[in-house]
Amino acid sequence: MSTDEIQGQLIDKVIKIRRCAAVVKGGRRFSFTALVVVGDGQSKVGWGYGKANEVPPAVAKAVKDGSRNMMTVHMEGTTIPHTVTGQFGAARVILVPGGPGTGVIAGAVVRAVCEACGLKDILTKSFGSNNSTNLVKATLNALKQLRSQSEVERLRGVSLT
Repeated sequence: MSTDEIQGQLIDKVIKIRRCAAVVKGGRRFSFTALVVVGDGQSKVGWGYGKANEVPPAVAKAVKDGSRNMMTVHMEGTTIPHTVTGQFGAARVILVPGGPGTGVIAGAVVRAVCEACGLKDILTKSFGSNNSTNLVKATLNALKQLRSQSEVERLRGVSLT
């Protein structure tokens, strides 16, 4: 379900490909949609959605869309600085920092997002909906909430050491 391609320093992972059928006079006309996660493996990640009459153009459109909508993730080495929960629709994802050597413990969709942004040691759990699109959005919502210790100190106006 998820494939890797390195394309000019960007890693893209195909999460889901769907086929849609439109009934026309001569029978059924098929089109395809692709959901793709794009990252640079060094704290930048985004997602894209593309539609076309064939699979490769749909994936290409999704990669282009994903590379336009990339965001930066605050990381501490190969993991995240603190536990965080992300939600989108009925999908909920909890991300917990892992010790060195833990690996990426996640389902296929959340794993693709974590690997695309370069996380190597993380524990995850998803609740509620297992819809691929909503899980990607919930994971990115969680990653968007991450703050480094220096940023938290600056926002609160106190020293945490």
